[in-house]
Amino acid sequence: MESPTLLLRDIPHDERPRERMMQYGASALSHAELLAILLRTGTRQESAVHIAQRLLGEAGGIRQLVDLSIEEITQIKGIGTAKAVQLKAGIELGRRLAASRHVEPVIIRSPHDAAELLSEQMRYLQKEHFVCVFLNTKNHVIAQETLSMGSLNASIVHPREVFRAAIKCSSASLVCAHNHPSGDPTPSPEDISLTTRLVEAGQIVGIEVLDHLIIGDGSFVSLKERGLM
Repeated sequence: MESPTLLLRDIPHDERPRERMMQYGASALSHAELLAILLRTGTRQESAVHIAQRLLGEAGGIRQLVDLSIEEITQIKGIGTAKAVQLKAGIELGRRLAASRHVEPVIIRSPHDAAELLSEQMRYLQKEHFVCVFLNTKNHVIAQETLSMGSLNASIVHPREVFRAAIKCSSASLVCAHNHPSGDPTPSPEDISLTTRLVEAGQIVGIEVLDHLIIGDGSFVSLKERGLM
């Protein structure tokens, strides 16, 4: 009796999608071959490529495959629940990737850009929240994190928390912001002191603090524009 290994050798080279993908790249593969990689294995009677071809034929094409449920996919001979779940996961990742390509990166070029990003999120908060927006070398926003939630009139944050978070996401620079629940964004002496410490710490670790915004109700103050940093 022939072993499964010998049966694999009988499959023509152009029906072995994993080898073709490693040699030529994913773009060289057909829809059926890509699906076969997600299926991983076929049956004793059919290769994974043949099963994928039947799946595409019964679905009506690659676009229609998106609408099939796990239950419908398992109706295809040779595809069990585990393989159907793998297929749906791969299809969903592709859908999300396609959607993400249309999202323009958020770029911070001025205090107004940062305020536009943060004001609606922060203006109605009843406690002070200290937030950092982390940027790459092109000033694209790569992450945003709330590092402190304070009392009604105080927000306590230490520079080490800010720069630990910045280093974690490989940030080149950052913008800090916190809200004043009173609605008045006038900087306090504590706000100015904290900003000075953050700027000094940033100079040491090589991550520039571009600005510190104070968000009020419908208004904001940039400590950079005020010459306070």
